[in-house]
Amino acid sequence: MELKTVAIFRAPLPEKFGIPRQSGLAGSLRGTVVLEPPYRSADALRGLDGFDWIWLLWGFHLNKEEASEGLTVRPPRLGGNERVGVFASRSPYRPNPLGLSSVRIESIDAEKGEIHVLGADLADGTPIYDIKPYVEFADSHPKVRSGFVDDHEWKPLEVVLPRAVFRELSPESVDGLLEILAQDPRPQYQDDPARVYGLIYEGLDVRFQVKDGVLTVVEVNKSSN
Repeated sequence: MELKTVAIFRAPLPEKFGIPRQSGLAGSLRGTVVLEPPYRSADALRGLDGFDWIWLLWGFHLNKEEASEGLTVRPPRLGGNERVGVFASRSPYRPNPLGLSSVRIESIDAEKGEIHVLGADLADGTPIYDIKPYVEFADSHPKVRSGFVDDHEWKPLEVVLPRAVFRELSPESVDGLLEILAQDPRPQYQDDPARVYGLIYEGLDVRFQVKDGVLTVVEVNKSSN
């Protein structure tokens, strides 16, 4: 089966580090689905303005390794040390490197072939293979079991930002950055309060440390990437 790229995702995060671990965790994070030329027509989006959410089927294009043949993975929710079956996880390292995300539609520019969305967990440049409307009666299943996720609460970090961030970013972009950092982008098996981590966000190199549940941004510079 050949998968055709129908769109490319545009986002403020160009690298894997910092990407939310699930869609919806950073609900203010903006991104844009840009249809590829063969599909860049208002006809392809006709009727989509009647929906609030869409599903995106996409590829893990930043994975450097070949598709994983491993049968177990280490989910971040379990601290990165305990293993579960690959099909009981949402790990990006899978037999086929495909992702599935539900994202909220912010606006649609049908003439340009663009869907502006909120809360995506995709990096800039991600290939999108399909777009489907989210339908509540079929896609929503409230009050169901969620395996190990139910037993391991994820507590967001408190985030401290320097004034420089507010000078460089719009209020909407600051909201997205706050939500990303609050989810703790670090590998969950690392907890060194002296270590400085960094992620690229809207062309800024954001450096931070984490100690006692507080993430403090210690430096912000223009990215050279």
